[in-house]
Amino acid sequence: MSKILIRGAKVLGGEPQDVLIDGTVIEAVGQDLSAEGAEVIEAGGKVLLPGLVDLHTHLREPGREDSETVLTGTRAAASGGYTNVFAMANTFPVADTAGVVEQVWRLGKESGYCDVQPIGAVTVGLEGAKLAELGAMHESAAGVTVFSDDGKCVHDAVIMRRALEYVKAFGGVVAQHAQEPRLTEGAEMNEGVVSAELGLGGWPAVAEESIIARDVLLAEHVGSRVHICHLSTAGSVEIVRWAKSRGIDVTAEVTPHHLLLTDELVRSYNPVYKVNPPLRTERDVLALREALADGTIDIVATDHAPHPHEDKDCEWAAAAMGMVGLETALSVVQETMVDTGLLDWAGVADRMSFKPARIGQATGHGRPVSAGEPANLTLVDTEYRGRVDPAGFASRSRNTPYQGRELPGRVTHTWLRGKATLVDGKLT
Repeated sequence: MSKILIRGAKVLGGEPQDVLIDGTVIEAVGQDLSAEGAEVIEAGGKVLLPGLVDLHTHLREPGREDSETVLTGTRAAASGGYTNVFAMANTFPVADTAGVVEQVWRLGKESGYCDVQPIGAVTVGLEGAKLAELGAMHESAAGVTVFSDDGKCVHDAVIMRRALEYVKAFGGVVAQHAQEPRLTEGAEMNEGVVSAELGLGGWPAVAEESIIARDVLLAEHVGSRVHICHLSTAGSVEIVRWAKSRGIDVTAEVTPHHLLLTDELVRSYNPVYKVNPPLRTERDVLALREALADGTIDIVATDHAPHPHEDKDCEWAAAAMGMVGLETALSVVQETMVDTGLLDWAGVADRMSFKPARIGQATGHGRPVSAGEPANLTLVDTEYRGRVDPAGFASRSRNTPYQGRELPGRVTHTWLRGKATLVDGKLT
């Protein structure tokens, strides 16, 4: 593999520097590095970040290849600047055995566009009744460290306690989809003024908050790690903040769409805005942004949830829940966090690379941009502004809530261990 010199990039938004890649690693970072024998990428004015890591991606394979495959999903990831994604377990069959997680892991190895780390199911078939083969999945070639029934909540407190106890033995983490099912029966959107006016079933904030409160107390009791998926309410923020103040080992994520969009959009009855957890209020959005800025919320995770056209282009009640997000996540974070002054680019690297890699134990990812480190990198044109056109997505699905919306920033290059997966905005 030839040498690559990235010239004049703002590393983590700082002063311009040159970064020299030799093979799979960063050879040097500094001023006026020699370009002899190297392919030169002129990066003046652009921001260089460590490759992004997504702790919450739905790749759908096996079983729902009409929505996404590991290949198309990792192509979408590379387009969005990601070099590592964690694939959720709600596939068909469910990733609740060593055999299924190894299949997903091998498909990721074959795709070549980014590393794929499978997430194992907590319970057999996501049914919440019996623990899945947690130890076997961890000991498999996939080396699973994160377990989640995402799409469903581990609602039984005894099962959740047992899962936390089990993963503690090998340093794993349970990622909880916080949704009390009895409180969300028939729910279609956030419970509040808008749901009352539209006559749609309300999804109360307490359905999320009550599970988070229970689970942080369980984690404290067991002495284990719990991660909260797609936190969406101001009340949830306060519970996590309280838990961290007590020293409880809890981490939390927020999605880009919960940082930007509100339940007011549901007035259009456009099913593209139907998502789990639902879009909340402006008050919630502002609380989530502040919590991400002050570290109460640890990371941004996309919850990339692709669906085929027919599952979203229908009446609201029948539509599937979820939005694609890998290819727009960084732009939304720039819009909501960087351009508002809440985070700098070093903070973005922390929330979208360093910390998610640490939580998921993603070896070789979320590393500093410095000599000797793996060359997993993302180059971003932060001055760019353009309208989102899903027709150009690498994902197999098009269910984006941002179609036609102007967003800032554009990933121009992505490198996975020194190999360019995206060049000038085009996949290789």
